[in-house]
Amino acid sequence: SENGFGKRTAVSEFPRKGRGTQGVIAMQVSERNGELVGAIQLTEEHEILLISDQGTLVRTRAAEVSQVGRNTQGVTLMRVAEDEKLIAVERVDVLEADAEGDEAAPTEPSQPQPEA
Repeated sequence: SENGFGKRTAVSEFPRKGRGTQGVIAMQVSERNGELVGAIQLTEEHEILLISDQGTLVRTRAAEVSQVGRNTQGVTLMRVAEDEKLIAVERVDVLEADAEGDEAAPTEPSQPQPEA
């Protein structure tokens, strides 16, 4: 949510609905946790990246996020300042090398292309 709250919920907790329904509550929205920013499908092997409107980035393992029920508020994933809001959440696919703790090979800075 925009105040830094999040949770993991099993897909099996979301009932199948047809096109004409009103939808399903995925998270309790309140003044405490703010509006829902996003929802992503992931496994415990993934990592998530939280991005605020002030440029703060937090990267954490999905396995560290509490798995709770569908109709709950969640737990604090990122502490945000009074005037700061979470604006995006993204799934990070962890490479095999990252999972083993190996250093990634350094990349060369891109070279400017000559004008044609």
